[in-house]
Amino acid sequence: MVKSVDRALTIVKLVSTRKDGYSVTELAGELGLNKSSIFRILTTLMEHGFIEQDAETKKYRLGYQHLELSSKLLDSIDIRKEATPFLKELEELTNEVIHLVIYSQKEAVYIEKLEGNETLRMHSQVGKRAPMHCTSAGKTILAHIPENEVREIIQEKGLPEHTEKTITDGKELIDNIKDIRVKGFGVEREENEVGITCIAVPIFNFRGDIAGSISISGPSIRMSEERINELKDRFMEIGDSVSRRLGYANGE
Repeated sequence: MVKSVDRALTIVKLVSTRKDGYSVTELAGELGLNKSSIFRILTTLMEHGFIEQDAETKKYRLGYQHLELSSKLLDSIDIRKEATPFLKELEELTNEVIHLVIYSQKEAVYIEKLEGNETLRMHSQVGKRAPMHCTSAGKTILAHIPENEVREIIQEKGLPEHTEKTITDGKELIDNIKDIRVKGFGVEREENEVGITCIAVPIFNFRGDIAGSISISGPSIRMSEERINELKDRFMEIGDSVSRRLGYANGE
């Protein structure tokens, strides 16, 4: 690796973890570098808009250049464009929160969120990474990748407990995702957030590989077993439609 580039990117990632930012002294302590080196890197990042300095606290935080690049990245993702009409149909059909999630570097990433017409507070945000093992979207993705890759993800990321209902045993998770593969859709009941139940379907690309998933999220009191059974057939049809828009032939 190029050491200076590695240090600059490490600083960007570290600064992003704190809303109020970091001082040069704090960054030097975290990274084990001298202040002059840190300052030079920060100055360069500021010139390009990736870092900015708070006028009052003098601390450094993320610059708005990240938003511009994020916007361009999202606009360039065809899956988002192709899925949008179907996501809106789901929102109108269910009035619940709809997510579009892609699979990237062994992680699930939210790239679209429709809020629905019902009030529901969730942790999810566009651009945020979703837990693979305790969200319906993540588990549905896991169900359609090789088992050895699933085991690598479990080993690398672990199975942290988000609620009392989170699956934290590897064998149980693998059994769960095998069931998802057979059924064609995934469900998680309060495994990620207390009081919220989600259902998800997979999306495939033109090569037949898993590209991501679509999920419907709502309060557990509304997302009953009966309602899930009512929604699943149309939901799976919508997932198939998005996959076809991405060139998936499904054996045809």
